[in-house]
Amino acid sequence: MKKIQIIAEAGVNHNGSIVNAKKLIDEAKKAGADYIKFQTYKTEKLLNKKGLLADYQKKNTKFKSSYNMLKKYELSLVDFSNLKKYCLRKKIKFLSTPFDLDSIKMLKKLRLETIKISSGDFSNLQLINEALSFKKIILSTGLSDHKEIEKVLHFIKKKKKIKRVCLLHCNTDYPTKPVDVNLLSIVYLKKKFNVNIGFSDHSEGILAPVAASALGAMVIEKHITLNKNMEGPDHKSSIEPLEFKKMVRDIRLTEKLLGKKEKIITNSAAKNLIASSKAIYAKKDISKGEKFSKNNLIIQRPGGGISPLKWFDILSSKSKYHYKKGDKIK
Repeated sequence: MKKIQIIAEAGVNHNGSIVNAKKLIDEAKKAGADYIKFQTYKTEKLLNKKGLLADYQKKNTKFKSSYNMLKKYELSLVDFSNLKKYCLRKKIKFLSTPFDLDSIKMLKKLRLETIKISSGDFSNLQLINEALSFKKIILSTGLSDHKEIEKVLHFIKKKKKIKRVCLLHCNTDYPTKPVDVNLLSIVYLKKKFNVNIGFSDHSEGILAPVAASALGAMVIEKHITLNKNMEGPDHKSSIEPLEFKKMVRDIRLTEKLLGKKEKIITNSAAKNLIASSKAIYAKKDISKGEKFSKNNLIIQRPGGGISPLKWFDILSSKSKYHYKKGDKIK
């Protein structure tokens, strides 16, 4: 199977600080992430000054308006250019989510191959149309049902860009309760839409992304923070570097555990085949010409002789040889 791509979602957890952003890049790289993702936006293009704070944002910030909060955390083209160069130096891929047309044009200038569209913009065909110029487009579905997904994918198919798409199953609530994670949606989306499927996790801990990798998610996205106690909208629903590293470790182990789809006897198991399997033996002395029966035959270890699969075939047939008790039947 292909390697699962792991995205460390930094988002705005840098709190508007380039120093923090670079620290997040460092930690994501050390943890083993393939990508680190930020959020690119022009506050005045994203929302008006009357924009409301979500409930989880109210709990975790001192800001009274969404506009003021986002303005505080907004980074410039120069900032993102520097961060991309820093990622190149650290050998981790740079990724960002644009929230408006100006921002997607900004990311084009940085020559990114992959773009991520948030759940809030899943139905924003204007933005998606621009995103289709990138080599790969990742779409979060946290605020969409299967009908809306079908309409958006139909739009992308008409543009003949469907091969570029990866859908991320997620639930837009921070943190998401276990009952709302719905990991089986990964299986459903793969079967229904036949595109690459991933998982953007907002639940607590690392169990959900690890389980998602076992269900076939080819992209895993999880928020990372330097410290969950920092002020900001997403820190509480993020995980710190050490836990992120454990998540990556468990996902990589899950990849190994999944192995191949066909059922085979592995080389490691084959070494134990004769010792651990069974064959048909003489339960007592058997004369040539005597009928085999459950009274004179027994199934025992080790294997390497006639398989127990032949048990009912051999019963009532006649012995061609003389056997002593404990002999393996030829």
